[in-house]
Amino acid sequence: MEQLGKRIKKKRESLGFQMKELSVKIGVTSSFISQIESGKAFPSIVTLKKLADALLTTVGELIGENEDLVHHPLLKSNERRFVKENNNGTSLHLLSYHDPAKQIEPYIIQFNIKSDSDGIMTSNYPGQEFCFVLTGSFEAVVNGKPYRLNEGDGFYFNSSRPHFFKNISGKKAEILWIITLTNN
Repeated sequence: MEQLGKRIKKKRESLGFQMKELSVKIGVTSSFISQIESGKAFPSIVTLKKLADALLTTVGELIGENEDLVHHPLLKSNERRFVKENNNGTSLHLLSYHDPAKQIEPYIIQFNIKSDSDGIMTSNYPGQEFCFVLTGSFEAVVNGKPYRLNEGDGFYFNSSRPHFFKNISGKKAEILWIITLTNN
């Protein structure tokens, strides 16, 4: 979050905007802009899009999707990037900066009670996946075969096989998910 704020501030200053000007352009308070720039608040996706438009850039640039891992190999836990959330509250968070030369993509998947991986994990691409259960218990179904995974268990499979994970632990649970990337 802190890096996002720094990028927004740098872009705003490079365009010669005062906080007040930017806040009026996007319909928020100057105080909120200040909180975003200092890393104390995170804008909604709608506000982030308005910021990007007002600053003549893209949301991707503001969130740092084009930063190079060579220059930024460390991603602090408070800088994790939210990727998406499904209808039952399972959320996906990227654990590294973008780099076009990356061969793997590491994520944390956070599951609410009884939530599942629907819309988060897909099986329509070649590659491989590794899951490590950080907390909780899961039922995993890969290629039609069920498996029970508990805290500390690792699970490796081919991405092209149909797969589905469900939190069965009765509490919030997390998986470390690592996928290989292919160059199409």
